[in-house]
Amino acid sequence: MSKAKRRVLSGTRPTGKLHIGHLYGAIKNYVALQDEYDCFYTVVDWHALTSEYEDPRIIKESTYEIVADWLAAGLDPNKCTIFIQSHVKQHAELHLLLSMIVPIPWLERVPSYKEQQVQLVDKDLSTYGFLGYPLLQTADIIIYKAECVPVGEDQVPHIELAREIVRRFNRLYGNVFPEPQALLTEIPIIPGTDGRKMSKSYNNTILLSDAENEIKDKVLKMVTDPQRTHRHIPGNPDICPVYYLHKVFSSEQVKSTVNTECRRAGIGCVDCKKMLLEGMLAVLVPFRDKRTKYITDKDYIKDILREGNKKARIIAEQTMEEVRRAMSLIVEL
Repeated sequence: MSKAKRRVLSGTRPTGKLHIGHLYGAIKNYVALQDEYDCFYTVVDWHALTSEYEDPRIIKESTYEIVADWLAAGLDPNKCTIFIQSHVKQHAELHLLLSMIVPIPWLERVPSYKEQQVQLVDKDLSTYGFLGYPLLQTADIIIYKAECVPVGEDQVPHIELAREIVRRFNRLYGNVFPEPQALLTEIPIIPGTDGRKMSKSYNNTILLSDAENEIKDKVLKMVTDPQRTHRHIPGNPDICPVYYLHKVFSSEQVKSTVNTECRRAGIGCVDCKKMLLEGMLAVLVPFRDKRTKYITDKDYIKDILREGNKKARIIAEQTMEEVRRAMSLIVEL
């Protein structure tokens, strides 16, 4: 299989509206990959249930929001397959079968298992669904025999677990699955309005759906260099979240000006933020206009998902026929 035909799979949990961290951390990469690989992008609604099971109403609406953002960013349903995880029931069947052969300690040692329990203290994550998240993720990947999974460094342990599971399955039942490879991507950590990593959990996001006045309000309230308490004190752009966003949204000339003038107190933090807004709005306003066109035409989104679900089901069922045969689960009656 040529490189142009190598298969990629990636998914997004529908747990709320997406923000600029998603756009620059994942979606732009999705768009670039669709011209080089056979890409499958899925809204992983079952994964969302691992944290949102007490009130899953957000999942349905977030599904449309995610697809609208993907389309606005440039995903082309003629170049990639866009579908919903739960509409391909074969994912659940493969997850069940894999659960029969995977030792629990393999799941418990995944770093994110304990990390997220600490971070999301307001949610009860002592469920099998949460523990088995990486196992379902493995099923998502290998049911399409995806060779590449675009991830950042923090997700590499999940892919290593998937590879280990594939080796165990193939050793027991024959070579059904290729071992997926982590397609390492440089995912920038976009700072939130409070200086921490931008995250819905921290309520510090600039959403892709935010109106212009909402973006302005959030940017003007952003934290800056904590040592620069007065206008006449020189700042340090290297530790300023606002300057980091300049690197993403501003021109080389603006970045150079901010870098120089901040260090010698030639501009204040408000001046810096207003310069950021100019570049940010130039990107986000046209993007929001595009996404508005898609989110207000849910019939179009539904058509894309129906076609994507159909294509995904065909491939997933072909794989499951191989799996059932390999595991001697086909009984002729």
